[in-house]
Amino acid sequence: MEYKDYYKILGVSKTATTDEIKKAYRKLARKYHPDMNPGDKAAEERFKEVNEAHEVLSDPKKRAKYDQIGSAYQRAGGAQGFNWNEWTQVDLNDLFGGATGGQRGGGSGFSDFFEAIFGNMGGMRGQAQQAYAQKGKDYTRDVEISLEEAYHGTTRILRTANNRRLEVKIPVGAKNGTKVRIKGEGGPGMGGANGDLYLRVNIAKHPSLEVDGEDLRTTVPVDLYTAILGGTVEVPTPKGKLKLKIPPETQNGKTFRLRNQGMPKLNNPKTHGNLYVTLSVRLPKNLSDEEVALFEELRALRGG
Repeated sequence: MEYKDYYKILGVSKTATTDEIKKAYRKLARKYHPDMNPGDKAAEERFKEVNEAHEVLSDPKKRAKYDQIGSAYQRAGGAQGFNWNEWTQVDLNDLFGGATGGQRGGGSGFSDFFEAIFGNMGGMRGQAQQAYAQKGKDYTRDVEISLEEAYHGTTRILRTANNRRLEVKIPVGAKNGTKVRIKGEGGPGMGGANGDLYLRVNIAKHPSLEVDGEDLRTTVPVDLYTAILGGTVEVPTPKGKLKLKIPPETQNGKTFRLRNQGMPKLNNPKTHGNLYVTLSVRLPKNLSDEEVALFEELRALRGG
C-alpha cells in the first residue's frame, strides 16, 4: 500500500500550525476545484488528495496518529520493511483482496491508505469537511428603474456569470438600495454552496416627484387667479394625474397632504405613504393697459 505524505501534498512543514494548514488547503482547493477546472481529471484527483490531506492534518487525533505512522515508516526504511497490519484499522485482505498495493478508495472519495488507517475514525469526516467548506463569493449588480416601475413592480432580464438568461422580479415598493437576491448565481463555492447574486435597485430621478421614504413630494404651479378665487390643479402621481381642489385665498407655498397617494411599502404593498403637494403661485406677466388699470383699481379698493 502506498504511503501518502499529506504534508507534502499541502506544501507545509511537519510543524505547521492549524492556521497554516487551513490557509494552504484553501489556496490549493481553490486552484484545483472542479468548477475551476471543468473536465480536467488530473485537477480532480489533485483536489481529492488536497481534501484528504486536510481531513487528516486538520484533525488533532488523526494528525497525531498519522505522525506516529510516519515516524515508524521512516524507521522501517519504507514500505518493504513496514508492518502495515500493526497500524491499520481494517483487515488488508478485506480491503485489497490479499494485495498490498493499489488505490481503490473504497468508494468513499478517500484513498485506500486513508480508509485502512482512519476508517474507524471517519465519523467526523463530513462535519470536518463542512466546517472548512467555503461558500462562493456574492456578486452585486446595479439596476436602474423608473419611479413608476418601483410603484407597480417590474422585471429585468439579465445574463448570469455562466451565461444563463434569467428574468428577475423587482417587487412593488422597491427603494434606492433595495437588494433583490438570486440564490446560487454568484461565485462557485469551495466545497460549499455557490454564492448569490444581488440586484441593487436605483430609482431614476423623476421630472416632478421626489421620493421621501414611502412619501412623495411635488411642487405644482398655480396661477394667481386660481389661488385667489379657488379652483383645481392637476397633480402628477405614479398612477397618472389627479385633480386637487384649491380653496379661495390659498397662499403661496401652501402644502396639501394627499393621504395614501405615496409609494407602497416594500413588504406591505397595500399600505401607502402620502403625497405632499406644495403650491407655487405664478404672477402674470406682460399685462395689458386694461389689466394694469384693473390692478390699480383693486389696489385702491384694498386701501393701497
